[in-house]
Amino acid sequence: MVHSMTAFTRQEHSASWGSLQLELRSVNQRYLEPHFRLPESLRDLEPAFREALRARLARGKVEVSLRFEPAGDAAGLAVNGARLAELAQALAEVRQAVEDTTPPDALALLDYPGVLENRGPDPESVKAAALTLFDQALADLVAGRAREGDKLAALIRERLAGIEAQVAEVRTLMPQILERQRAQLLERLEGVRAELDPQRLEAELALLAQKADVDEELDRLATHVAEVERQLRQKGPIGRRLDFLMQELNREANTLSSKSVVASTTRCAVELKVLIEQMREQIQNIE
Repeated sequence: MVHSMTAFTRQEHSASWGSLQLELRSVNQRYLEPHFRLPESLRDLEPAFREALRARLARGKVEVSLRFEPAGDAAGLAVNGARLAELAQALAEVRQAVEDTTPPDALALLDYPGVLENRGPDPESVKAAALTLFDQALADLVAGRAREGDKLAALIRERLAGIEAQVAEVRTLMPQILERQRAQLLERLEGVRAELDPQRLEAELALLAQKADVDEELDRLATHVAEVERQLRQKGPIGRRLDFLMQELNREANTLSSKSVVASTTRCAVELKVLIEQMREQIQNIE
């Protein structure tokens, strides 16, 4: 199955303690390259996120953006009245026992353990929700990359069909091309034909036909097309293999062009190069 490296997903989760918004965005990249924008309070989730990405994705630049918004009544600090009263009673007893004792200021009182409490959400609950949300988003991203991959595969198969049509056309034309080439050469040599060694003439004609014969190139083009189709049905990353096959296809198209002896085969070679370049551009987005 073909997977594109380009996809986007946005997932949200709300609870009594607040809300989480997570965005995953991936684009083409030769290797897997994750980037994270996480709240400071959830920064230690990055290793788990990174490991999950490595388990599901092989290539692509992936941007992970997580936002955390605490609920209004669940955020901030509060004074523990009972603890403060205990501290005040203890300070009063100290002042009675020791004269000229300097009373602490308000900040010193707040620094005393247990006086100031954090009424924010339970950090572990938020982290657990963020991990679950990430798993959901990653599954959606993978599904999106698969859907985009199906579209890319369809476009590539259209080009493969075009290459097969061009190969079939050249195969049909080759006997006529070779015969026409032979006749034209003989016509040009008609005036001096009687002076030429017949065996040498036939050898030269055979050599010319051999140079113009592109059966091997057409066979290799057909083989590479079949291999591209086979790769499109494989599981796992195939982008690098497809990119290599585009180079091989282009090499045969160039050879076909260099062997071209008439305009029709030149036109076919040019069309092949166009189709191959269009596939190569699509393959840059395949994982």
